[in-house]
Amino acid sequence: MLLTARPRARRAKAALLTSAVSVCLIAAGVPSPAVPLGVGDRLFPYLGNPGYDVRSYDLDFTYSGTNREPLSAVTTIDARTTAPLKHVNLDFAHGTVRSVEVNGVPAAFTSAGEDLVLTPRAPLPGGSPLRITVRHTSDPVYPEGKDGGWVRTADGLAMANQADAAHLVFPCNDHPSDKALFTIRVTAPRGHTAVANGLPVGVYRGPKATTWTYRTQHPMATELAQVSIGRSTVLRRTGPHGLPLRDVIPTKDRTRLEPWLGKTPAQIAWMERKAGVYPFETYGVLIADVRTGYELETQTLSLFEKELFTRSEYPQWYVESIMVHELAHQWFGNSVSPRTWSDLWLNEGHATWYEALYTQEKAGKSLAARMKAAYAASDRWRTDGGPPALPRAPGPGQKIGIFRPIVYDGAALFLYALRQEIGRSAFDNLERSWVRVHRDGVAGTRDFQELASRVAGRDLSGFFRAWLYGKKTPPMPGHPDWKPEPTRK
Repeated sequence: MLLTARPRARRAKAALLTSAVSVCLIAAGVPSPAVPLGVGDRLFPYLGNPGYDVRSYDLDFTYSGTNREPLSAVTTIDARTTAPLKHVNLDFAHGTVRSVEVNGVPAAFTSAGEDLVLTPRAPLPGGSPLRITVRHTSDPVYPEGKDGGWVRTADGLAMANQADAAHLVFPCNDHPSDKALFTIRVTAPRGHTAVANGLPVGVYRGPKATTWTYRTQHPMATELAQVSIGRSTVLRRTGPHGLPLRDVIPTKDRTRLEPWLGKTPAQIAWMERKAGVYPFETYGVLIADVRTGYELETQTLSLFEKELFTRSEYPQWYVESIMVHELAHQWFGNSVSPRTWSDLWLNEGHATWYEALYTQEKAGKSLAARMKAAYAASDRWRTDGGPPALPRAPGPGQKIGIFRPIVYDGAALFLYALRQEIGRSAFDNLERSWVRVHRDGVAGTRDFQELASRVAGRDLSGFFRAWLYGKKTPPMPGHPDWKPEPTRK
């Protein structure tokens, strides 16, 4: 995610509070205790659920033609238990649950906090297959002032689930540590087009509605799911090595937006020279007629506001740098996902690094100058938001508050310091090794530290500790003249 400053007030995305949004249950019957669980994430303690590992999601949405009405939905989860379970907790907090089946048998269910708690007819042994089918609604309307996973556009819907909003769209294990394959099926009235993550695997055109089916070939975190429904045009082109590209834009803006979209193949080729082969089966840009205040790296189909490309005051280099930021996330954050949300700096720091590097190479904007400015502000950022790998928890109702400057330019500053410390050759080797070793997986700060130490041939734990966990910014290797600005008292 990139929070993009505009000449208007930035609107921060506020995730829903349990008191404001809850699951409406048509059936219940779960005996107590039904309690919300979590995987122990420091920043989002109730996200995710223990006891099972999701292998795949099958999401089936039916859109009525208006983005002010709930979608009818069926979510099927294939998983494997990792421990004996009497109850199965899912994250789900905005919709009406109509029925639940566990391994083909109706199950009792209730809500607890932002969890949907299921009770199978018989306890589930550890190490056993688990199939959950939930029939529910998926409501794109949220209380005033609150945002959710669905984003209502001028002509339909798109998704923006980061960091913790996928469970406001569909039942899931809503934590990036549990990635899975996705099949997404969308039915919409004639005149609409639906596109989702991955590649198309089928389309059925009926007399009044069309059903599109998409499937990912690589595992994906729930926060990266994307569904676009609107009066859209899909533009197709070819990227490096025959990579199929598809862009989704409002049909009426096709001529205006095409020059920007034509830049994607060269941007992918540039990233491949830095980080290795593109890690997924397709890529594309989803341009939505909406104002969110951010752009988002949803897997294989990055979400952008239309005005980024249509406001004349934005210079070309600026627009392209934001395109590269979200593209870089496909390697850093999507293919290699964070083990915990405290590892967010690995996503945003790397995307910011390649954004800045691209701007230097293509537009002559000095990387060193940007890093020097970041160094001056770094102590203040640490005071306001915590160090890069130990960010402060978000405030109530401000769950994207973790997306602070310290995890963007502050984390890119650490990468600059690391390159200064180990040398460019070792640093470039580290970057390519990181995405190769952890492709399709999850990894955290300690993993990056251990790999960096191996590549450098020496223990870097002290260097990492000072830069990523310290309250003050350490001296910059090679730049003893760089000084931090005084922090506020």
